[in-house]
Amino acid sequence: MHLTITGCARRWLCLLWPAAAGVPSEVAIVFKQRHLLYFVTAAQEGQITLAAEQLGIAQGGVSQAIARLESDLGFQLLERHGRGVTLTPAGEVFLPKARAALVAEEEASLMAESLARISHGRIALGYSGLPPASSSPDLIEAFTQARPGVELNPQELPFPSVPTVSWLREVDAAISSQPPPDPNVSIQTLRAEPRVALVPRSHPLAGRRELTVAEVLDETFLGFHPSIDPAWAGFWSLDDHRGGPAPRLVGEATDAQQRFGMLAAGRGIATAPAYAAAMVKVLPSVVAIPLTDADPAIVTLAARKDRQHSLVEELFAIARKLSPQVAESPPPSPRRRSP
Repeated sequence: MHLTITGCARRWLCLLWPAAAGVPSEVAIVFKQRHLLYFVTAAQEGQITLAAEQLGIAQGGVSQAIARLESDLGFQLLERHGRGVTLTPAGEVFLPKARAALVAEEEASLMAESLARISHGRIALGYSGLPPASSSPDLIEAFTQARPGVELNPQELPFPSVPTVSWLREVDAAISSQPPPDPNVSIQTLRAEPRVALVPRSHPLAGRRELTVAEVLDETFLGFHPSIDPAWAGFWSLDDHRGGPAPRLVGEATDAQQRFGMLAAGRGIATAPAYAAAMVKVLPSVVAIPLTDADPAIVTLAARKDRQHSLVEELFAIARKLSPQVAESPPPSPRRRSP
């Protein structure tokens, strides 16, 4: 990784820290990616010790790497003191650039992996909950028939977070209930899916054949981890019908497996797309009950725009043919419960 300081950039550096005044008019500074990672982690944690614990390496290794980075750059990044470390003025300026360099390196690596998959006839297809073959069998069957030599490799994802482009970072495309909108992500609506209430079998409502939204609004709902998009998470506790958060939320699930585990433990209720009832069949302690008047979930195919290579484009084209009657639309607006 190279950083070249020339011309006006050098003059700007001289105003920020005196050490830059001694930098030649053109010099290439070469440093290792892991040195940047150690510096960024230490800056975030405020302590070398905590940074070493997070990185899983010896404290001395972190200290030496940051010292080498400072030597290569020619200026100090961190002030060391008894309580930990703080950024120097130069470090404050350099930190966002170091973060951007790490992100760029990771993005380049992930893009290379995606291109390698596509060149070998493979698509990493993400999902949350049921695998695509169970949640969207029509799309999978149609694509397999059209391109029998292409492998669709399912890869489970956590629940959607923002930005959606980062949520999709390790896959070429994903099937999910509608993720948060993102200008860098293409979305193709597949269908509108009815919602069901997922209820522990010990719950008083477990014996019902169907339920209305009003009957469950005040129940204790399973919550989501703060990293999950709050609007997406709120949809599954009926915030769109209630006009606000559930009165009681328990747990912080990041993926479907954790959520079903909390359901099986009887911690609360949840809602899900109707196809999730297939997963409930293997959980004897949970039942799926139709919510007759709940707004449907919109099941979509999503892909980063910078990953839409030929095979992904074909997958989208087939999805459009299978669901031309389903217009793309934003999630329903929250509405207040009638008094």
